[in-house]
This record gives sequence, structure tokens and C-alpha cells, in this order.
Amino acid sequence: MHRAKISVIGAGNVGATCAHWAAAKELGDVVLLDIPDREGVARGKALDLLCCGPIERFDSSVIGTSDYKDIAGSDVVIVTAGLPRKPGMSRDDLIQTNVRIVKSVSEQVREYAPDSFVILVSNPLDAMVYTAWKATGFPTNRIVGQAGCLDVARFRAFLAMEIGCSVEDISALLLGGHGDDMVPLPRYTSVHGVPISQLLDNKTITACVDRAKVGGGEIVKLMGTSAYYAPASASVQMAEAVIKDKKRILPCAAYCQSEFGVGGYFVGVPCVLGGSGVEKIVEVELVGDEQKLMDESIAHVKDLVRVVTEMFPELS
Repeated sequence: MHRAKISVIGAGNVGATCAHWAAAKELGDVVLLDIPDREGVARGKALDLLCCGPIERFDSSVIGTSDYKDIAGSDVVIVTAGLPRKPGMSRDDLIQTNVRIVKSVSEQVREYAPDSFVILVSNPLDAMVYTAWKATGFPTNRIVGQAGCLDVARFRAFLAMEIGCSVEDISALLLGGHGDDMVPLPRYTSVHGVPISQLLDNKTITACVDRAKVGGGEIVKLMGTSAYYAPASASVQMAEAVIKDKKRILPCAAYCQSEFGVGGYFVGVPCVLGGSGVEKIVEVELVGDEQKLMDESIAHVKDLVRVVTEMFPELS
């Protein structure tokens, strides 16, 4: 029986927590990789996590490394490497720095894990998933960006807090980019089949959408660093769908051509994730402001890609 292998690139808070969730769910063996200067961090966190096995009752192997040869045979690679935006850093500065990092990582993934499915978490996400696609040369069904799963989880959590119900009973959908580029779809949101509009007034629903949009910023203000539990959980949710061929319909930054009129870019849309990666884009009807917001989100993605290709013509 095939034992899955999940490699996580970047041993910071998000990467280490991805390794944690993957091991705890016993999805397979886990490799936590970072640059040579941080190999001790990767090895230390991996060893610490491995020692949880007897308590949490998982048998996943967990290793830390800085050698890309160790990711060979990976079924899924989760890329969290990259720098957060710092005070005084422009958007273009962040893009330039992180494109270099993700491009380098992607070239190593292409060499050592050529059959893997790649999940991008690094920001700005739409630019990074495009970079990984070009640098790996992988088919579009094996490259995807994580943002929608996180945003939907936050939206569901905030709705559950307002309603006073289980988060498990809430089904929601968001399209487009992360944060301000999010396209809320309350029409497609329900609680065990009951439309959300029958349980909450428009003002409260809008407040939950707005809070989901700035959910990451709210956490940064509270603790001075970016969120990592939920982003990692969302990433591993996607990895699990692929590894177990679950055919989950999840919102991901997936490659769209004719779908939603995108025209060949990675945009946040609902898609079927299974053993072949992105197996289908699920198109939903958009009306009024929904379509306008989606068009604005697509335009922003195109702007980000334009910046990337102007800085790095080889990624055109």
C-alpha cells in the first residue's frame, strides 16, 4: 500500500503547523525543509513533532532538513517560504523578494518532486502561484493556491458565533482573491440547508464578511504576527483532499481559462480537488455586484502577474 509523503517548504509558523496538522491526521510521512541557515530549526521542530506520536497516536515519520533531495517522491508539496510584508516595504518590493524565493523553491521541486501536487501559501498569493506554475512547468491541475479555504473557514466561524450554532452545519462560498479582493456570496451560504438570510439580517451578514476580509489583520494586531493555525489547517485540508482522492469542492486559487471569463490566470474559485489535483472548476451564477466584484478581483490578479513578468521576463 502506498504511503503518502507531504513535504513542507519553510519551517516558520505556518510551515511547522502544516507539518503538525499533516502528522496529526496521519496523512503520510512529513518532510519539513528550510534553508541551510535554518536547518537546525527545521530539524528541531520535526523532532519535537515526532515525539508527539506516542501521545497523539500517529505513526507518521517527520524529518527536518535543508536538502531538497529529501523531498523526492512527494505526493504533495506545500510552499510556505517567503517574507512577510514589513513596515515601509512596498507591494513591489514584497513581490520582487518573494518571487525570487518561490522561483528558487519551485525549480528545486521540479527537479526532486516532479510528480507532486503543489500548494502555494506564500504571499502575495496570486503572484506566487503564477510564479510556481511557470518555474515548475507543471500542468495547471497540479498547481494551486491556498486562500479561499482559509477565508471560508473564517467566514463560517464568524457566522456560527452570531447564530450560536455548530460551525460544522454552515456551508459557505467565497470567490476571488484574499482579503479586500474577496467576493462574498451570501446567496450560496446556508446552515444545514437553511439560507443564511433566514437566520441573520443583512447588516450582520455583511459584518461577518467584512471581518473575514480583515481576519488576518485582526490577528496581527492582537499578537504582532501573522496567523498560522488556520492557514496551515486550510492547506492541509487541501492536501488531504488530494492524497485521499476525496473529490472535495473547495475554494482555491486555480487556473481558469474560459471559466468565469478569466482568460488564463489563477483565481480563487470553487474546484473539485482529488487524486488528479484540480479535477474540475465549478462555475456558479453571479449576479449584480457579485460579477462586478469578481471582475475587479480578476483585474487585480492580472495586475500582479504583469508586475511579476515585468520584473522577471523569464516567467512570461
